Amino acid sequence: MKNVRISVKAPAKINLTLDVLAKRPDGYHEVEMVMTTVDLADRVDLTLREDGQITLDCSASFVPDDIRNHAYKAAVLLKERYQVSQGVHLYIDKQIPVAAGLAGGSSDAAATLRGLNQLWRLQLSQDQLAELGAEIGSDVPFCVYGGTALAKGRGEQIVHLGTPAACWVILAKPPVGVSTADVYGQLRVDEIVSHPPTGQMLKAIEEQNFSLMCQSLGNVLENVTLDMQPQVRQIKDLMVASGADGVLMSGSGPTVFALVQKEAKVHRIYNALRGFVKDVFVARMLGAQDGEMLA
Repeated sequence: MKNVRISVKAPAKINLTLDVLAKRPDGYHEVEMVMTTVDLADRVDLTLREDGQITLDCSASFVPDDIRNHAYKAAVLLKERYQVSQGVHLYIDKQIPVAAGLAGGSSDAAATLRGLNQLWRLQLSQDQLAELGAEIGSDVPFCVYGGTALAKGRGEQIVHLGTPAACWVILAKPPVGVSTADVYGQLRVDEIVSHPPTGQMLKAIEEQNFSLMCQSLGNVLENVTLDMQPQVRQIKDLMVASGADGVLMSGSGPTVFALVQKEAKVHRIYNALRGFVKDVFVARMLGAQDGEMLA
């Protein structure tokens, strides 16, 4: 059993809508979000260890390699919950920017759960993995499934949706970090003036209507982050000025994405952004659920 290794893709997610409905008694917020995965992805390599140890390395040196890391936490949770005697070495090839509003850490955790389910032969269902994921972080259940979904509760209640209209996604992250806790801390739920048209977004996805999808984009956290980080607003304005069909900040930010159907526009927007920020990515929407193993 030496050197048994598998690799799992960990795709980034973007929020097509993000609404906050109320502050909950448990301190979390009641949310309603439409999320979809894009083909900007980390890769998690899992190598079986017979000595029972859990170890982690990452291509990005500043990513923690202990229990602060969601992927590490996922491995510990599975090992303890199912009393697994074997261990694992995790290697994360990081392509998704950190603290970017793209659920990179949550996706790494989800990939770890899926990979260890196979490596340790636990035979858990996807639903069971998603339930475990909810103990690690609010975005992990969605990342276990991937694809496109409506997420409710604190993000752990998942309703699977169809595949949105095919399009390009250009993502730009300014060189600033944003704390999700800080953004939610600044949000005043009773002062939200405009809520995203979630029902309209669901219709746009069902009909694969690209222009309606662009019209239905909305994120109630956006104004909070824009006030905290003016660079986010500059990126958004630049994308709009460069001809993007739809523009929105993802999650709590600071990454902003542009939706585009014509490939010629992709190059124009990409080049405009590259003159302003270093971290610019061009991706496609994955749309459908993707639990794909790479090896």
